Amino acid sequence: MKILISLGLFGFYLYFNSRPQLINGQLHRRLEIMLGGYECLLAAEVSVLAVLAFYLYLIAFAKLTISLPILIGNGVFATVFLLILVSNGLIRIFTMSRQNGLKTYILLAIFWWLPVVNVILLKKVCRTTVKEYRYELKKSERNRNRETAQVCATKYPILLVHGIFFRDWKAFNYWGRIPKALIENGATIFYGEQQSTAAVPVSAAEIRDSILKIIKETGAEKVNIIAHSKGGIDSRYAISVLGMDKYVASLTTINTPHFGCNYARKLMDKIPDKAVAAIGNKYEKLFTKLGDTEPDFMSGLVDLTDVACAQLNEIAPNMPNVLYQSIGSQMKSRSAAGFPLNLGYMIIKPMEGENDGLVATTSMPWGNYLGLVTTTGKQGISHGDVIDLTRKNIDGFDVCEFYVDLVSKLKRQGF
Repeated sequence: MKILISLGLFGFYLYFNSRPQLINGQLHRRLEIMLGGYECLLAAEVSVLAVLAFYLYLIAFAKLTISLPILIGNGVFATVFLLILVSNGLIRIFTMSRQNGLKTYILLAIFWWLPVVNVILLKKVCRTTVKEYRYELKKSERNRNRETAQVCATKYPILLVHGIFFRDWKAFNYWGRIPKALIENGATIFYGEQQSTAAVPVSAAEIRDSILKIIKETGAEKVNIIAHSKGGIDSRYAISVLGMDKYVASLTTINTPHFGCNYARKLMDKIPDKAVAAIGNKYEKLFTKLGDTEPDFMSGLVDLTDVACAQLNEIAPNMPNVLYQSIGSQMKSRSAAGFPLNLGYMIIKPMEGENDGLVATTSMPWGNYLGLVTTTGKQGISHGDVIDLTRKNIDGFDVCEFYVDLVSKLKRQGF
């Protein structure tokens, strides 16, 4: 009988390791595997507490004397089985979770043997995993409930225009999870396809070409532009100076420095020209290999200064047949983002006040200003967070839902 019970328990142990997640048919396969990893860790925790409680009962209340060899043997046996369970859980979470950072896994790899510290780290992994599961489940249910409504099916297609120092790569989307969320809710998405950095007139001409291409391919009369950072300035130039107002229904700028970056001009004045040129040359060589045809590091930076933006504002006024609206965000402390935004925050704060790590909030309003996006947490929203660059969920701010709401309002306005 004891052998049968042991075999039964061992069989259940093997089955649980292979299929720890019992909620089938309700989740995406990735989430099922990830949640199974959490349940493995939870089962390991419960098992440890149960074993300790059992041995304490035997020793304290049952007055059972256990020989040292048996105690050691059972301890080794239990440890091996628990380590397999924990390893299985961590592998599942590590391969499937998108919110548990590499830093946590590295700390676990270093301190897995250290009592208390390893428990704290495992608890952190579990909390993050559960939050990710709940977020994804809520998002899935929300999209499913409004699937027929197609809330983002705007009259005109959406053109997403990136900021400086990035490109519209297929392998790594500048806009993170946002395009997928918009498409799932009915939007038609295109990209600016301009170079990573160039003078505003050059970038604007590339955006103009993208707009004309979209008009030709889709037959649409106009496009709705959503532009981030320098992309907002480039788009305004294309609309006002290059005649694209005929083909643009609306322009929504996100954290765009419409009045320039005062600190950028001051820093460039202090840094030796040779150092700036050396950095620029290396950047241009790298991004030429990555797809830029003629990247211009210095021109891109200069056009973001307060002086250059003041000149652009003179020659690129708002066009009467285009809806202009803008949105901003800010970090709440230097610890709210990693390098270089944390450094940028500290540099800008004493010079220009509140900022998102690259742009002062006072420079962001243009046209109909929709205000600063805020969070309930202590982190705030950085220049990268507002476009989901790091793909991290932020407490109190659902970045995908923010853009779905933004585009759905354009639809309701007839755009």
